[in-house]
Amino acid sequence: MHIHGGDVYTYQNMLDFSANINPLGIPESVVKAAAAGAAASAAYPDTQCRRLKAAIADHEQAPQEYIVCGNGAADLIFQLALAIKPKRALLLAPGFHEYEQALRTVGCQVDFFYLKEEDGFRLTDAYLEALTPGVDIVFLCNPNNPTGLAVPRPLLLKILQRCREIGARLVLDECFNDFLDEPDAYTLKPELAACPNLFILKAFTKIYAMPGLRLGYGLCADKALLAALAEVAQPWSVSLPAQEAGLAALKETAYVARARALVQAERERLLAGLSALGCRTYGSMANYIFFRSVPGLAEACRAHSLLLRDCSNYAGLMPGYYRAAVKLPEQNDRLLAVLAAALAEI
Repeated sequence: MHIHGGDVYTYQNMLDFSANINPLGIPESVVKAAAAGAAASAAYPDTQCRRLKAAIADHEQAPQEYIVCGNGAADLIFQLALAIKPKRALLLAPGFHEYEQALRTVGCQVDFFYLKEEDGFRLTDAYLEALTPGVDIVFLCNPNNPTGLAVPRPLLLKILQRCREIGARLVLDECFNDFLDEPDAYTLKPELAACPNLFILKAFTKIYAMPGLRLGYGLCADKALLAALAEVAQPWSVSLPAQEAGLAALKETAYVARARALVQAERERLLAGLSALGCRTYGSMANYIFFRSVPGLAEACRAHSLLLRDCSNYAGLMPGYYRAAVKLPEQNDRLLAVLAAALAEI
């Protein structure tokens, strides 16, 4: 099975840099709302998530009928695979594994476009040549996980147009978009109405630090696809506590702004610190940093009660690649200190 970050149940009492969660932690208003939802859970949740969809529509400035909610973005990824049953998909490598996992459950052929280290793992126009007839679904994570690099709108628009030409569905995962310094420069939300082949994935998981509550949503103008998703979704997949938590989270605009500013400052400091330790970094733009160092570093860090994400099980990577979340200043200081000690030991 795929190894995820954030395995705090196997590795207890450790400082966790392996999961890319908002360093400010879950807002108190979200905790209180989830508790209120739990107290009201003698009733079934609203299967249509009507109040939550209305709030998301206002937040995203998108029509409410474009919105579908799920038990985290991963739930919607699996729903998409089941509803569309694509025959051939194109994925980035390295990239988020759940796209491949979901696609293989429906017998889809999965092809990879391998990002090159000589390009700094950046997606270039060469990707357009891989979008050939026969590919019927494309998944892109923007910014990409684990590299933290975002594809700018001009290239995204070319990719979207090429997908339309070959009849492919473009699923654009924007779950980390809110951590970018300029989120609007890396989204395709303005193209939704004109491009029914576009499906945008979002989640409350990362930006509101609530992965344990499981809440995500999608944006799409294709009514037929949204109806198909409703057919394959399990009933009551979004719990009442999750819906209430989502409603409270969407009001936390100042919290998001603080988190973005914190991540921006600490990301640059960590990039410099990692480079000073001899690690190779790749200019992450997100709330996590992808870097290359010596094999065995993650194990050495665990001996110091710190979890680092070993990326060697990502397609296209080998031992020696790692990902670290951007956290609070004192926690980031601890990361750099542990890395220095672990590297000295190795």
